[in-house]
Amino acid sequence: MVHIFSRPPGRIKRIGRAAGGLTLGLAMLALAGCATVPPPDASMNQAQALLQSARDAGAADYDPVDLGFAQAKFQQAQSAMAARKYADAANLAEEARADAELARTRAQLGSARAQIQAKVEENAGLRQQTEQHPQPAPPAAPASGSSAPETLEDMPAPSASVLSAPLPQDGGFQPMPAPASSTQTNDGGQR
Repeated sequence: MVHIFSRPPGRIKRIGRAAGGLTLGLAMLALAGCATVPPPDASMNQAQALLQSARDAGAADYDPVDLGFAQAKFQQAQSAMAARKYADAANLAEEARADAELARTRAQLGSARAQIQAKVEENAGLRQQTEQHPQPAPPAAPASGSSAPETLEDMPAPSASVLSAPLPQDGGFQPMPAPASSTQTNDGGQR
């Protein structure tokens, strides 16, 4: 007798194990999806600090568009935090941080450009003033045969007899000794 619809008993066990493993895997995925994401406090604090840094750098004047994007994303992140949508809040806080950093960098660049432009204008004004009122030429250098004093670079070094004696090794302050007078003798008389 031939059984057309029968299956070997080992194959049924394998199918049952595979189905059980699949069910277990699906259950674990469902539980992982329900797991709570911790609040992104560090990301929110970083975004807020960078927003303040961008404001301090003058982003409201130099890059108001990116500053506005950063502020809007940060407000959305705060709303997501209030709704306990922590994954969304983390993503929005990261976007706000990036926009705030861009706004701060552009504001620093704009400020540097403004300072450079102010210096260029100041230099142009000074050039114009110099052209209107030329300064007299500096006096010519004296000829080598004149009696003008020598410059410091041409002065010879003092002789060793003029230099003071080295300080004592104990490091204390020592007044310089008075020079010996050749006009007086030990007995107080004149030579």
